Amino acid sequence: MMSRNLRHFRVFLAVADLHSPTQAAVACGVSQPAVTQSLGKLENEAGGPLFERTRQGFFLTERGALFEARLRRAMTRLDTSLSEVSPRLILTATAAQLTALIAMTEAQNFTLAARRLGLAQPTVHRAIAQIEQEAPRPMFERTSFGMVPTRPCQRLAQAARLAFSEFDQAAAELAEFDGREVGRIVVGALPLSRSVLLPAALARFHAARPRQRVTVLDGRYDDLLGGIRRGDVDVMIGALRDPLPIADVTQESLFDDHLAFVAGPEHPLAGARDVPLDGLTAYSWVVPRSGTPSRSQFDALFVERGLPMPDRLLECGSILMMRELLRRGAGLGCISGKQAEAEIANGLLVRVKAGIEWPGRPIGLTYRAEWVPTKAQAQLLDLIRDEARA
Repeated sequence: MMSRNLRHFRVFLAVADLHSPTQAAVACGVSQPAVTQSLGKLENEAGGPLFERTRQGFFLTERGALFEARLRRAMTRLDTSLSEVSPRLILTATAAQLTALIAMTEAQNFTLAARRLGLAQPTVHRAIAQIEQEAPRPMFERTSFGMVPTRPCQRLAQAARLAFSEFDQAAAELAEFDGREVGRIVVGALPLSRSVLLPAALARFHAARPRQRVTVLDGRYDDLLGGIRRGDVDVMIGALRDPLPIADVTQESLFDDHLAFVAGPEHPLAGARDVPLDGLTAYSWVVPRSGTPSRSQFDALFVERGLPMPDRLLECGSILMMRELLRRGAGLGCISGKQAEAEIANGLLVRVKAGIEWPGRPIGLTYRAEWVPTKAQAQLLDLIRDEARA
């Protein structure tokens, strides 16, 4: 992995722009030997030459162009946020200081931040103090509840998170360039994708790239969305939201899913047809959690028909949990039709046909608006899209 030396990164970008180590040294305020040393360290970490040295100047190699594209995105984002706090931070801030800032923004406590980073508390305190020395006002407000980050501090921490994520993307692409696979792909999985879409795509991806690490995170929508915005999660798969919850993410629809009523094989309504909706309100129900698109459709079904809502509800987002509850006599369930298909085909659940024309729920991908996937990430996304069309 490449070290996150911001001074070396700035020197590299200056040489890429000016094609001259001498001019880059002047622009960066360092000596020419320092430029040479920085480039040598970067090329050693990058696995090969980043520039072609010619009489006409320094020009990016294919490897260098790959690195430059990622690095420029990261540094542009980071420098914009640094300059909003203090222009001098562009010259003085280090990756270690920004890492401490991120940890403090999340933990809001020096002891907890130090423990998270595996550092001594004075080290974290000193890193924050060094940033605040350059800022016109403190980055944190000292309160009885802890160290609360100011808005400029929050924006800087977010920019640093995404810049660091871009650095990791750069390392992954350089490894790919040399035929190696490093880093990991993090997929946020909402309930439907865990049983319907993702397993097949991941099996195909693993067959093509057996050494590529993939981490699947099960979680609630809001938690996974936060991970996407921080750069901790690459892509989330599941029900899309309308309206879009925030402007810095993009949604890509893959297919429409429709809800279904289900029951255990021994339920009195198993096999029944055209059951009137008002005859279902007296049963207990296992339903999706409040705030999810499927739960909103379930609630609207009764409200729009002027029927009382069932008053015995158990909220559950897992098809496995729902299946076991319904098999043990917990009443009726409302779940994604796609999720229920395998359970119904295996005789573990049965559909309850109530003559409902469910509106479609868009299922798809959610990712950062400016995210540029690596080749490995793009391949996984293409396999997911292919499975969605099947």
